[in-house]
Amino acid sequence: MFYYLFIFILGLAVGSFLNCVIYRLETGGSFLRGRSFCPHCKHLLGWPDLIPVLSFLILKGRCRYCHQKISPQYPLVELATGILFAATLYFTGVELLYFIIGGFLVVIFVYDLKHFIIPDKVIYPAIAIAAICNFSAWPSALGAAAFFGAIVLISRGKWMGVGDIKLGFLMGLILGFPNILVALFLAFLIGAIIGVGVIISGKKTLKSEVPFGPFLVTGTIISLFWGQKIINWYLNFL
Repeated sequence: MFYYLFIFILGLAVGSFLNCVIYRLETGGSFLRGRSFCPHCKHLLGWPDLIPVLSFLILKGRCRYCHQKISPQYPLVELATGILFAATLYFTGVELLYFIIGGFLVVIFVYDLKHFIIPDKVIYPAIAIAAICNFSAWPSALGAAAFFGAIVLISRGKWMGVGDIKLGFLMGLILGFPNILVALFLAFLIGAIIGVGVIISGKKTLKSEVPFGPFLVTGTIISLFWGQKIINWYLNFL
């Protein structure tokens, strides 16, 4: 339990850094230089303001200096990254690649959800790292990218974008075959269920644009942890 607690706390800290990455990608700033500051009043933050999750709770979701509301994105990303890191340790062991890629996937999930775009500054380094570590998975990556490329061409970019092609390539490198098939199936299934739900609720229409990256990331994580079990269940079911 000590190792899981340590990895969870490490994930919280990494999640705090990922929030910084997401914010500075939005503003065009460098996330490698400069101290953290309040996005409203620009006041530099001290260490009591930067404790993952706890600072948000202690400050009751408001800036200590200007009292503006702090986006719930910050504690949610921190908590999600902590849980993701602990789950990665449980399901894959101490595989450094999956912890690194997990961080990239969190950024892709949040950024695409907010801005409907997968930034090249995130996807290209993730692809490079995964390609070096999983060279044997290139055929799966090319197949996934070709699949999304065909959808983009057929729909003329209306159903998916070029960013989804790049993300599909990354998914193939992470998962390989046949887990990539599980991830794609789950992504489309979850996307369809949530899409129907938001249309029924009146929040979206059939013509509304919906980011697909979060569904692909979700399918990737589920397949990474449970892909083989899902495949075995399906084969036994047949």
